[in-house]
Amino acid sequence: MKNFILFGAAGYVAPKHMKAIKENGGNLIAICDPHDSVGVIDSYFPECRYFKDLERLDNHYHKLKRKGINIDYVVVSSPNFLHDAHCRWSLRVGSDVICEKPLVLFERDLDVLIDLEKETNKKVYGLYQLRYHPLIKEMREIVSYTEGNIVNIEYNTPRGNWYLYSWKGIKEKSGGIETNIGCHLFDICSYMFGKYESIEIKERQQNYSEGKINYINGEVNWKLSIKPGKPERKFIVNGKEFVFDLLFSDLHTIAYTQILNGKGIPLESFRQSIKICEEIRKNGKN
Repeated sequence: MKNFILFGAAGYVAPKHMKAIKENGGNLIAICDPHDSVGVIDSYFPECRYFKDLERLDNHYHKLKRKGINIDYVVVSSPNFLHDAHCRWSLRVGSDVICEKPLVLFERDLDVLIDLEKETNKKVYGLYQLRYHPLIKEMREIVSYTEGNIVNIEYNTPRGNWYLYSWKGIKEKSGGIETNIGCHLFDICSYMFGKYESIEIKERQQNYSEGKINYINGEVNWKLSIKPGKPERKFIVNGKEFVFDLLFSDLHTIAYTQILNGKGIPLESFRQSIKICEEIRKNGKN
């Protein structure tokens, strides 16, 4: 049985990680979150220890090690701007890492993690769960034998007024909606096309983003929104529509299964999507 620690247990996505650990036969030993609304843990691991700060968790971690209890994975599901620091702590204490998207906010932080992997002989696995969606393979096959591909993304995931007042609405902490939500989409595009050439930003607001990414063998036009309305997760690849709802709620569990079976996605694979999000933040108006 693999032992886990979780950073960020009070957030929206935390139950998906708890469920994935449970369904993959793991044991969540401790959680860490400054907010104490973490009662959801009782449904999965009622014996799990709770810590409000990293200092107390760090002390507990080393007590466990002295008792011969190994922490196989630390799961990082904290606010985006903390991912880098929590991944670095996890590597340095001797655990592999499963990190929620976005992996990091800046490309330079990715380089630091890659260096730390070599120093510690441990790994960080980004959890970009759409990579495991069954439609991805078909989309990649379509663009692989065609030049001048055109991909249109129409992605609306409505959020209430709370969103912009939380850390997610603060660009310095979340990276904006392109990073916090769109990073999944840009990751899929880079997974299909490889290295991008240029980015054109047509419109950028706190709750809406539109633009185009140019690749050697295609272009991606995105429309990303968190405005009220009907949820929509759609890719149109050379005229063929793909709707990303099938198995959408189970993708974290599938991703964990792959990682635990030694098939996690290496850090370098996420470089292009991290660079895209960073360039949008630097060159966008908001």
